[in-house]
Amino acid sequence: MVENVVYPAYFDADRSRSAGRRVPMDLAVEEPTVDEIAKAVQQVGYDAVIEREKTYSREFEPRGAVVVRGTEDTAKNDLVQAIAAYLGVIRE
Repeated sequence: MVENVVYPAYFDADRSRSAGRRVPMDLAVEEPTVDEIAKAVQQVGYDAVIEREKTYSREFEPRGAVVVRGTEDTAKNDLVQAIAAYLGVIRE
C-alpha cells in the first residue's frame, strides 16, 4: 500500500516556496491544521491518518502530519494540489 505524508507547511500562506510551501499562493491558507488537511484528504477520496507528533524537516515545532493511504494511482503533487483546493472550500 502506497502512503504519502503531507505536512501543514505545504499549504501555509505564511511560508515561501523555498521554506516548504508546495502550492501557489491562491491555494495556500493561513495556518492550516492537520485536522483540516485530514478532512480535505477524505473529501478527495483517500484514507487519512493524523500523526500529531511529527515535525516537518524545515520547521522546529511539531505541527503534525497526515499520512494519506491508497494513492497508488496519484502523483504526490496532484494529491497536494487537490487537497489545497478542498482546504480553501473548508475555510469558507
